[in-house]
Amino acid sequence: MAAEEKKCCDTEKKCCDSKKALATLLKVVLGLVFLVLGGWAILKFWGSLVVIIQGGIGLFLILAGVITLAIAKE
Repeated sequence: MAAEEKKCCDTEKKCCDSKKALATLLKVVLGLVFLVLGGWAILKFWGSLVVIIQGGIGLFLILAGVITLAIAKE
């Protein structure tokens, strides 16, 4: 009886391994698609991206100042 259960578990494990491999492959393909789309978006909207980064510099400096003052207070 125990031997039969073990065989069943081995079969399920092999089945799960193929499902894991398929899921991993799907995630890799999806990740590559997102990388390509992200690269395309950066190239397509480069001007807008530069404006957003320039607009965020002031906020970043304010945040850095607040964090520095909080650290200095301790």
